Amino acid sequence: MSTSVSAGGPQPGPSAETDIGPASAPGTTALDRVGIPHVLRFGFLGLLLLMTAVGIESNFLEPHMSQVLSVSGTTVAAIVTWHNLAVAIASYLGGALADLFGPKRVMVLGAALWVLFHVLFLMALEAGSMELAAAAYFARGFGFPLFAFAFIVWIAAVAPNQRRSTAIGWFYVMYTGGLPTLGSLIAIGAIPAFGGGGVGGPGETGALWLATGVAVLGFLIAHFGVREKRGTRRLAPAGESAAQVLTAGVRLTATNSKILMGFLIRLINTAPQFGMFIVLPAVMYAGDESLGWSQSQYLSMTVAVFATNILVNAVFGAIGDRWGWRRTVKWFGISGSALGLLAWWYVPHLLPQDTTWGYLVAVVAGCLFGCMLAGFVPMGAIMPALTPDHKGAAMAMYTTAAGGAIFLGTAVVWVVRQVSDLIGLQDAFTVNSITVWVFVALYGCAFLMISRLHVVEDEHREKHGKLFGSAR
Repeated sequence: MSTSVSAGGPQPGPSAETDIGPASAPGTTALDRVGIPHVLRFGFLGLLLLMTAVGIESNFLEPHMSQVLSVSGTTVAAIVTWHNLAVAIASYLGGALADLFGPKRVMVLGAALWVLFHVLFLMALEAGSMELAAAAYFARGFGFPLFAFAFIVWIAAVAPNQRRSTAIGWFYVMYTGGLPTLGSLIAIGAIPAFGGGGVGGPGETGALWLATGVAVLGFLIAHFGVREKRGTRRLAPAGESAAQVLTAGVRLTATNSKILMGFLIRLINTAPQFGMFIVLPAVMYAGDESLGWSQSQYLSMTVAVFATNILVNAVFGAIGDRWGWRRTVKWFGISGSALGLLAWWYVPHLLPQDTTWGYLVAVVAGCLFGCMLAGFVPMGAIMPALTPDHKGAAMAMYTTAAGGAIFLGTAVVWVVRQVSDLIGLQDAFTVNSITVWVFVALYGCAFLMISRLHVVEDEHREKHGKLFGSAR
């Protein structure tokens, strides 16, 4: 007998074969065999496109807003931080509301919010209104997390246990495939196609409007392409009230220290990625003291970094299923990401940027960070395993942490800059270096926590799993 994932814990349900059809049985199709539930295949494609729409702006929006609205970088960082607070809130609601109303309905709501407020945000930018732009951008932050993290709950409900980490890996292939990888790649072509014009120019504005159409296409593919039955109905137990379902994750985190530690580890995971989206554009090409790269060079590096991440997300999911979830996160995700982040920051400053080889080595350093980030993928399997009786609530906190990482990353940048302004520290390299080391310190905290995070389901892998050769 299988179980349905819910915010209040598993409940008895029909077998996967009976409930969602033979297509979801392990090994039925080539997609199932590589870890992608066949019945959700168009959902994965729709997710890729919607996250591509989100990612188009990821590496030029901050300087674009600063130029168009004539505000300082600190003000823009504050606007983005508030937007990312909305992302964090919606990341929790994406999981909780999916349990309450069904993932598909929540995905509809998320896509509608993103498209509506994205259009209003662009209109506010054209009008030069900082207040309206900030309000619309904040509201837009509720959109894509509802779509994406309702879908990950759908995946957790459908994927077989023995391939859950791999399925989560494929989710992040699509998620980071769009944000920022394909998004940045489209921006490289769209900005000159819409007229270029440099920072704040018509090319960037045109690329932002293009994102609207990409998001709509992604929604339509996911909505009409996925017909799996669980997505249209409540996953939470019938006896639980709406309030109980919506607060289950918070209550669980407050009473279960393992869930709290898992939440914090996932929160730290990608926080540096989103912090660097604010730091690096000004450092590489847009600031008065930049390294002198072109915008296309920087965007190309971003594509390379996160294309690397795409290629290995599913790989690290499979490594976790083979070698151990916790070991994979500890040594690849946490330790590897800390070293990769330091390389991504310092290597471009140590090498001559007017040479091809210096640029390529800097790109390789960034790709190391992108690769190691994928080592966190097994956290998506660890969280529900920490509390077998409350898997849905655990996944709600996992999605909250995934969205909260965006808020944490930008908040760290904002706080460091505010403190630096207060003490009169003006050297950009020093301020940004402090920001990077704060992120490294957070990885250190995650290392201590994962060492204490015992996972019963992972015991056999930790004792007998091998990276190479046959595992017992």
